[in-house]
Amino acid sequence: MALITLTTDFGLKDHFVGAVKGAIYSELPNAKIVDITHLITPFNITETAYILKNAYKSFPKGTIHIIGVDSELSVENKHIAIELDGHYFICPDNGVICMIASEVQPAKIVEINIHNHIESSFPVLDVFVKVATFIARGGKLDVIGKEIQSHKKLIEIQPKVNQDRNLIVGGVIYIDNYGNVISNISKKAFDDIGKGREFTVTARRYTFKKIFNKYNEIVNFTSEDIRQYDGNKLALFNTAGYLEIAVFRSNLKTVGGASSLLGLRYRDTISVEFHEEEKPDFTTV
Repeated sequence: MALITLTTDFGLKDHFVGAVKGAIYSELPNAKIVDITHLITPFNITETAYILKNAYKSFPKGTIHIIGVDSELSVENKHIAIELDGHYFICPDNGVICMIASEVQPAKIVEINIHNHIESSFPVLDVFVKVATFIARGGKLDVIGKEIQSHKKLIEIQPKVNQDRNLIVGGVIYIDNYGNVISNISKKAFDDIGKGREFTVTARRYTFKKIFNKYNEIVNFTSEDIRQYDGNKLALFNTAGYLEIAVFRSNLKTVGGASSLLGLRYRDTISVEFHEEEKPDFTTV
């Protein structure tokens, strides 16, 4: 039984999601469809890349992932199908796959070329579904496209490191349902550049000298009232391995979250400065 996931910015109000699912079932009645999300911020490729990177690994090998964000076909935005890490991804070549492909080398990439046989203003429905169901039946990528050697990269996915290697300048790439603010600074980059040095994380006018691994590490559980920690800000490396600015027990609808309380928005700068260890002064008078 084919397993097909959907990740789009279609929202839930319109007919788009239902139409895509109906088309899949028409082609492949025994398909199993899983919605990763349809609430991507419209045309936000970086947000899509982050969500996809953290979701796909939970699915079994052979899963086919349809990605419908900024998918309108153009000279600058071709359609591709990728075999990567035992999974198949059908998406526009707009950089959405680069966060996964930066860690795992694609086994094959093809530029989809079946458009001449299909007239469509809704490529996810008319093109991506046909490619997905073809692969689900055992079809090979070579049949639906011409092999290419590379895909588009997203510059903003990678933070910048200064020449002295004591400063990482990154930015906000995603804000989650709790208002937690995720940067593009990975723990691996932090460890590789920092090499155990003391540091200061800066997000707008807020600074952090410590990075946690769990939200509740900020709490002293011997305290009589742990509610006193509600709303405290903290920095941590989240389960995806990225530096996150959070507020303990946040809720955007009530007390607020890091995005609202700290005034952090998509693409705002988050930086980490590493401090050189001060050498003892042995000068004598």
